[in-house]
Amino acid sequence: MDDTKSELHFVFMNYDPEYERLRSSKAKRAGSELDLYLSRKHDRLLAKNFQPGTYNKTLSLVIVDGFAVEITDNQANTLRSDKEVRIVEKNQELA
Repeated sequence: MDDTKSELHFVFMNYDPEYERLRSSKAKRAGSELDLYLSRKHDRLLAKNFQPGTYNKTLSLVIVDGFAVEITDNQANTLRSDKEVRIVEKNQELA
């Protein structure tokens, strides 16, 4: 296993009451607020755990409070131990 090769991983977060509040809001601007909230939340988690330039977040997933990020296996293990993270899974390409 090459621990220095970055690969796409999906990271899913633990329960967050603010996410649930924004997601269930019927206000017109709630959608954009939720997008911004999650993007910043995911960015803060990555910045807290890793040096800039050592990862590449490709997208935030609004419907499940998660994101996709290119990281090494060692970095994935670091995220798995963070209390805000529920699960980290490497992308599995189907043939």
